[in-house]
Amino acid sequence: MEIIIAIAMLTGVFCYYQNNKIVITNIKLKQKINNKVRIAQISDLHSKEFGKNNDILYKKIIEQKPDIIVATGDLIDSSMKKLDEIIEFCSSINKDIPMYYILGNNEMRCSRVSEIVEKLKKNKICVLENEIESIEVKGNKINILGLAEKRIDEGELFYSKVNSRYGTENIEKIFSRLERLDGIKIVLSHYPENFEYVEEGAYSKYNFDIMFSGHAHGGQFILPGIGGIFAPGQGLFPKYYKGVYGEKNKLIVSRGLGNSGFPLRLFNRPDLVIVDLI
Repeated sequence: MEIIIAIAMLTGVFCYYQNNKIVITNIKLKQKINNKVRIAQISDLHSKEFGKNNDILYKKIIEQKPDIIVATGDLIDSSMKKLDEIIEFCSSINKDIPMYYILGNNEMRCSRVSEIVEKLKKNKICVLENEIESIEVKGNKINILGLAEKRIDEGELFYSKVNSRYGTENIEKIFSRLERLDGIKIVLSHYPENFEYVEEGAYSKYNFDIMFSGHAHGGQFILPGIGGIFAPGQGLFPKYYKGVYGEKNKLIVSRGLGNSGFPLRLFNRPDLVIVDLI
């Protein structure tokens, strides 16, 4: 009995560690820039809190001294749990480091999505909905396109979401605006599968430098020698679940910070992504 209790306690400690101890993923990308730029990516928080008022996550981000932060969706869960607390957390960071925020499928399916956007904007957070924000960072011009992608297939049951598709109208016109701009071109899309989902709709065919995405939750479980197990929109053994992909343009996928639906991560700790453009 004592052995069983000890195993249960060790398992509990291990699971807590896997789901609550943030790890930093450092990525370096060569770009044509004047001075190094550091970008922090946060994604798929799902209203989770790391410490009171997300103080632990806040300190982790500030310690990395990023120049900008990109928030790639689902920071707020569809239940709208802790809505004001998460917006206050984003606002606190935004006072120190500018944040550029896109909506994920969870925010999009909220009946009060307009309230979420209004509150974010009221706190001076830049919410991009098929819009481009052009900024200057350390003598570098950076253009950030944030996509507002909506469900474009049918069905609401969990298993129908395995191959669910999200997109936006006039995508060629939106990317054409980005392609005409000088400087670094960044795309924020919640859905990594849209990078090369289908040939005629793949974002990777457009001229940009980096696409930041989340949504895949790191495949939920990452098994040695196998990789991520499951991601919404990609199903079993997803192609895009963490790290860097692509050749002429790059896709960076965050493993996310929280959970939605299934409450356990395995060998897949909460992920704060730090990208240095050098």
